[in-house]
Amino acid sequence: MTNLAKRNDVVNIALHRDPGLAGAPFDELLAFIAEGAAERDRERIHPFEIFDRIRDARLGAYRLAKEDGGGGATLRETLALVIRLGAADPNVAHALRNHIGFVERFARPKHSPHREKWARLIASGAVVGLANTELSSAKVGGSPFETKLSSDGDGWRLDGTKYYSTGALYADLVIVRAAGPDDRALCAIVPTDRNGVELVDDWDGAGQRLTGSGTTHFRNVRVEPDEVVFDGPNVGYGVPYTNTLPQLLVTGVVAGILRNVLSDAKALLASRKDRHFYYATATSADGDPLLQEIIGEISTAAFAAETLVLASADALDELAYVRDRGLPDEALAQEAAAKAAKTKLIVDELTLKSATRLFDVGGASATKRSKNLDRHWRNARTLASHNPAALKARALGAYELTGEPLPSQGFF
Repeated sequence: MTNLAKRNDVVNIALHRDPGLAGAPFDELLAFIAEGAAERDRERIHPFEIFDRIRDARLGAYRLAKEDGGGGATLRETLALVIRLGAADPNVAHALRNHIGFVERFARPKHSPHREKWARLIASGAVVGLANTELSSAKVGGSPFETKLSSDGDGWRLDGTKYYSTGALYADLVIVRAAGPDDRALCAIVPTDRNGVELVDDWDGAGQRLTGSGTTHFRNVRVEPDEVVFDGPNVGYGVPYTNTLPQLLVTGVVAGILRNVLSDAKALLASRKDRHFYYATATSADGDPLLQEIIGEISTAAFAAETLVLASADALDELAYVRDRGLPDEALAQEAAAKAAKTKLIVDELTLKSATRLFDVGGASATKRSKNLDRHWRNARTLASHNPAALKARALGAYELTGEPLPSQGFF
């Protein structure tokens, strides 16, 4: 099959709308998630009930193949849903990022060890979090790991401490990055309620306060043989550019924040209909061409952000198409990683600027804590800080100028 034919196949798949999991139940769920999101952020109210609803709706099975009980969504459709989730509540959207990555790494690939088990769990509605980061590591996002897996009869024992365990607080299972007896990198995938697992709610970031990203302790945790997946060239985290999707998911959440900035800006301006500065050129705020211009700029930024995220998702769909068939994928993987990185740089900037311009629409009253409109900037800034823009831009520059390969692991 030619590249053009492959691209057309991917586009045709992406345009198809499944009336099942993609239909009204998600619309109702998204409305429920959006209700009270600002208050939850302001008062730090954890969304445990929301995650129960997510399990019941099997939202986490959206990307899983239909034959495995999922929605069979493309990555374009998945990112479109992530944008909507990010607009409803970026904390919830971000808490699901590692779950979506788990589905892509372990529950979808036909050759993945214990795939049938993971697919059954995802289809049932189970939610997965991640415990990866160790503050002792000099290389952020890299290995070796101090968290160790040691032999225990016919199974294993897990010991270590992880930080920023995004989504783990709300999850049924957690992926734990660790080193085996030979220091070979692996994933131990264990229930969060297993004896020896302690989830600590101690994330204190300026934004994204409700992503369940606290410290996780593993103390002599029993791990069964079918709960371990060792990294390999074509397995799990060993697959080159396997982190491109999780990186794009973060950007998708940021694009969702920008969509919410637009809706809040419009609502804020409408609320000022009968109140405006005495020296303005218009008698009403919503009729002021200068404020209308700001709304126009924010709407343009939101359109651009979402378009870029979905274009990058198309590149990942093409990569998934090739990988699912065991075809050479190096060039497509590089292309998808480059697009996702470029998208991040632009979407972060557009969102942070728009989150500030929102206050130009509302004036001083918009800064009231009760409105909590600063959450948009705080959340976007926190997400943007997950991956340094300057390092991304440098890698892209070298790639464009000299063909230097983009980093294939970690935060690419």
